[in-house]
Order: sequence, then C-alpha cells, then structure tokens
Amino acid sequence: MAEEKESTSIPLSQGDNASRDDPEDPAKSPPSSPNSSTRRACCFVLQSWVSKKFMTGCVVLFPVAVTFFVTWWFIQFIDGFFSPIYSRLGIDIFGLGFITSLAFVFLIGVFVSSWMGATVFWIGEWFIKRMPLVRHIYSASKQISAAISPDQNTTAFKEVAIIRHPRVGEYAFGFITSTVTLQKDNEDEELCSVFVPTNHLYIGDIFLVNSKDIIRPNLSIREGIEIIVSGGMTMPQLITPVERATRPNERISLNRIG
Repeated sequence: MAEEKESTSIPLSQGDNASRDDPEDPAKSPPSSPNSSTRRACCFVLQSWVSKKFMTGCVVLFPVAVTFFVTWWFIQFIDGFFSPIYSRLGIDIFGLGFITSLAFVFLIGVFVSSWMGATVFWIGEWFIKRMPLVRHIYSASKQISAAISPDQNTTAFKEVAIIRHPRVGEYAFGFITSTVTLQKDNEDEELCSVFVPTNHLYIGDIFLVNSKDIIRPNLSIREGIEIIVSGGMTMPQLITPVERATRPNERISLNRIG
C-alpha cells in the first residue's frame, strides 16, 4: 500500500514546472513587445491602403475595358459581313469590311427614304408579316427601333413620362405611346398610354393614366432609353417638368376668341 501511494503521488516541484512551461496559459505567456504591435499596425495600414487603391484602379479601368471590348466586338462583328468577300478577292485589310458595312447601311437608308425604296420595303414587310413566327419578332424589334428613329412616326415613343406607381410616394419611369379618349356619361377623359419597361425595353406594362397626372420631364427619348438600359445610372441629378404645349385645337379656339 505504501508503494502504491508513492507511485501515484506527484511532487509539488514538478507540478509547478509543468504550469510554468505551459504555453497556452495566458497568465504565463511572455508580454508582447512594442515593436511587434507597431509592426502589426503598419502592416494593417499598408494592407488597407493597397486594397483601397487596387479597388480604385478596378473601378476606373472597368468601364474603359468594357467600352473597348464592346467596341472591338462590334467592329469585328460588322467587319465579318464583307471581309470574306475581300478575302476571296485577295484583299486583306482589317477594317475594310467594317467601312463597307457602314457605307452599305448608309446607302440602304438613302434608298428606303426614296419613293421606290419605300415601296420595295413595304412589299418585303408585307411578306414578313405573313410568316407565323417571324412576324412577332419583327414587330417587336420594329417598335424598339422606331422609338429611337430620327423620323418621328406614329409607332415611336412620344414623350418621356413619370407616373405615380405602384404606391403613393413612388414613381415609375416610362414612355407615352399614344393618347385615347375615354367616353363617360358626364364628360370625356383624356388618357395617355404609358409604357413602363420592366425588363430593359422589350418587356413592360401598359398603364392608362390621366394626362393631367403625368409628369413630363425635360428629357429626350434617347436620354430616357439610356436611363432604362443603364438601370438608372445615367439618371440626371435634377429633373424639371416641362409645361405641356397648347394643343392645336386650343390654339384655334383662343385665336377665335381673340
């Protein structure tokens, strides 16, 4: 029994040495020197400065890189229409197909503007509208192109509009496409058909809003399209409404009264 007690007993000196040699004990760990804390602070400041400057460079170069990439892709895409013809002729000049494509588009615009070109275009459009699936794609794309066309026809966007939607205090950005008169028992109400895009320009909702409740900002159709396509990033900081011009019938009535 005495030998078992001696074997299980631990000297106090050994226990003290074990507690002193334990590196995980925070009370026994050596204090950090001022030089190490200063080095850590300097490393943290340097890392923060490098990260901030790197992100600034990315923010500056990102739109430049996207612009160059899209421009280069567009040039190669347009150049690919006529460059195979020049390759067969033994002419290998980069950009010649792109210039030829631009000249071709210009000549098409000149031709369609004439009476003969408009007639040929109308015949081709008549055949396209008779095709089952192609006519829907053609109609949607034609409406979008008509919105930014310099020739203001009946299918183009009329004005940029801001309406109160979907709740009070919230506004939606859209385009006035047409005007309709709602006949009532008491009086007629003039409504405007406002197209509010929900997915860029080709998908959206149509709202019939009273013409008096529409805010007409001082923005052109192209500026409105840029705002929609960019997700609102090109929105000007200040928008002022434009007063509605007097309608022709109102001018005639005012002249008769005068």
